[in-house]
Amino acid sequence: MEPLTWTGSLGIVLNPFLGIVTVLFLVSLVAQTVGGLFAPAVTLQANPDGTLQTRGGVLGILELAMKYLLVAIVGGVAAYIVIPLFIPYGSAGIVGEISKRFLPVWIALVLTYSLSIKYKRRLGLYGKLFDSTVGMIGFGLVMFWVFTAFFVGVFDMIATHDYLSQVSGLKNKVPGVPVPEGTAGLTPHYLLGGDNLARDVFSRVVSGSVFVIAIAPLATIFAFMVGITLGLPAGYYSGRLDTTLSFIANLILAFPVILLFYLLVTPEIVLTGIPSYMAAFLFVFPLIFFGVLLNSRYYTQPAKRTAIMVPVLGILGWLYLSIINQPGTVIDFLPAWFDLFDISILVVFVSVVFVNAPTVFRIVRGLTLDLRTRDYVAAAQTRGEGAWYIMLWEILPNARGPLIVDFCLRIGYTTILLGTLGFFGLGLSSESPDWGSTINEGRKLLLVFAHPALPPAIALMSLVLGLNLLADGLREESLKD
Repeated sequence: MEPLTWTGSLGIVLNPFLGIVTVLFLVSLVAQTVGGLFAPAVTLQANPDGTLQTRGGVLGILELAMKYLLVAIVGGVAAYIVIPLFIPYGSAGIVGEISKRFLPVWIALVLTYSLSIKYKRRLGLYGKLFDSTVGMIGFGLVMFWVFTAFFVGVFDMIATHDYLSQVSGLKNKVPGVPVPEGTAGLTPHYLLGGDNLARDVFSRVVSGSVFVIAIAPLATIFAFMVGITLGLPAGYYSGRLDTTLSFIANLILAFPVILLFYLLVTPEIVLTGIPSYMAAFLFVFPLIFFGVLLNSRYYTQPAKRTAIMVPVLGILGWLYLSIINQPGTVIDFLPAWFDLFDISILVVFVSVVFVNAPTVFRIVRGLTLDLRTRDYVAAAQTRGEGAWYIMLWEILPNARGPLIVDFCLRIGYTTILLGTLGFFGLGLSSESPDWGSTINEGRKLLLVFAHPALPPAIALMSLVLGLNLLADGLREESLKD
């Protein structure tokens, strides 16, 4: 079996085309930028039909050329993705085979975008996201990794080899190296090469997405539950409650994040049971939040309130007990048949929630201090509504815009924190495929073998970039409301 090149025979045509188009685009961009410095100021003028007049002259030609060149670049990149799906194995090289592995993701993205754009006027703020180019790009990057984690974690697709399996002779081998005959795997090559333990880098990167996508959003949701539940009353009531909670939040935020993580995940601290007790305290806030939310909404309808609250709180209570109950720790009381799951990285999960919750608290508190003076709050107070009803059903919905934006940004921060933990080996096993651990393993020989460290670094960067662009798009559209 011959090694794979990056683009195979497909690159004979596409590589020169894409190279020429990219050079022309950059030249046009530079020429337009330089020409714009000396051109007279442009005033907007409308045509008789109400449309704006296009720029004329050389700058107008350059602007039009850039649009067509950009379309050509996007088309060339799309060709690298689409054409390999219809040609034999290896003809499109490493890029083509990676594209084939992500076929379920491409299909899911096309369906998501098609349905979202078609029904965007019925989808509220999410639908308005598709009016923003920046938001659409960010959403695409985020959903790419969400779908990748879904297909890898649920259906065991995309990855070509077991991320823990080692193949003799493939230590630090370059991308496209053939795998010896008889070695288990879905492809006869290591598409992105082997790492320092002769494991498939591509499989470890896509498997690592499961860890990031599963932990970062869930940890952020729990942090928001804590921050909202404490931030609303602190901002609404003010006084001593606000002073006390704000002091505690500022005290936590005063610690350096990495030092705080290091203290929480060290074996000596874990043996004391402190992380388990922290989990028992922090993870009860979703129960409190939904209990108060439903009670305040259906307070005047006792029968309906009971019919809704009992199953909801029962299920949440079961999940809560299953999360905090960990065999071999100080909290281990549930029988095996009642325990739904065992979270092996509970310490990491708790640490992320503990670090993020104070920041969310401060944001919610500040928004509440502002919104509690609005007329609709005064109207609710005049109607005789309870304080928690006003906080959860009047103030919180009107604070959703900034909170949604911060939620997206905070997932990005959490992703970076998880990568940092993995990089320093804090709270995670040495065999974990998370991107931080993979980067740390690859950076030891980075000057000699760059391929083990670069793919997980690019994956981490693309996800965080997507979350930031998504937040920018949501912020842009929420300001139009």
